Amino acid sequence: MKIGANTWIWTSPLTDERLAQLAPRLRDWGFDVVELPVEQLGDWSAERAAEVLAEHGLGASIAVAMAPGRELCGADQETIASTQAFLRECLVVAKTVGAGAIAGPIYTSTGRTWRITPEDRVRLYAELRESLAPVADFAGELGVKIGLEPLVRYETSLCNTVEQTLEAIDGLPGSVGLLLDTYHANVEEKDFAESFRLGGPRLVHVHASANDRGAPGADHIDWDGFRDALAGTGYDGPVVIESFTADNETIATAASVWRPLAETQDAIAVDGLKFLRGLLG
Repeated sequence: MKIGANTWIWTSPLTDERLAQLAPRLRDWGFDVVELPVEQLGDWSAERAAEVLAEHGLGASIAVAMAPGRELCGADQETIASTQAFLRECLVVAKTVGAGAIAGPIYTSTGRTWRITPEDRVRLYAELRESLAPVADFAGELGVKIGLEPLVRYETSLCNTVEQTLEAIDGLPGSVGLLLDTYHANVEEKDFAESFRLGGPRLVHVHASANDRGAPGADHIDWDGFRDALAGTGYDGPVVIESFTADNETIATAASVWRPLAETQDAIAVDGLKFLRGLLG
């Protein structure tokens, strides 16, 4: 199984210069994939990234940041239309760098929380499906998938569990699936391992993160259960270590990173890679 690292571990926003510096290090450490976050279109060049990754024999995955104002439901039509346009561009970026999917909380902006009644939830999920459908069709044309990620309760009130997210995407084409993250599942799911089995048929991307956002393995997550559940799904995409730098105030606040999560940022990647190689074989 291919193992990746998200560049948010070291930098935000990603730039062409930082990717050029990070790629050879990730290659030398033994990573297979570099996860490239799209915060704002144009922060880095997809064409240049494709060249850099090819030079170092690395694959790509794409993480989509849902900043304030990016909404696919519970918003006005102008906001929804601009979000759809943004996601179409993200899909083109993914195609350019050779990523199989774009993934993230692709339904509402991270940090947007409000009280939702059961009736509200049914309506919002219907709005989400309607807004996502044309983007899903475009994804199918490009051969790139869309992975929706359930998040912890303090980052969204819309999709916190696998069950909710499956309900939200029910009826959408096969180009739409799930990104599941061990950090979020550890908080929100009643049965951690079972949540990966439940999402398995629509699983398009996986994030591995410790319960405190540090290095996988240096924590109390049920990693054996994760491994066994993942094996049962037949998932063959990358498992990407996701953590965050505290150097950027916006990203640190969004991810609630208030203290060092390891001795160094490099250790999150290197130690996490060693653990995951041993775990996943």
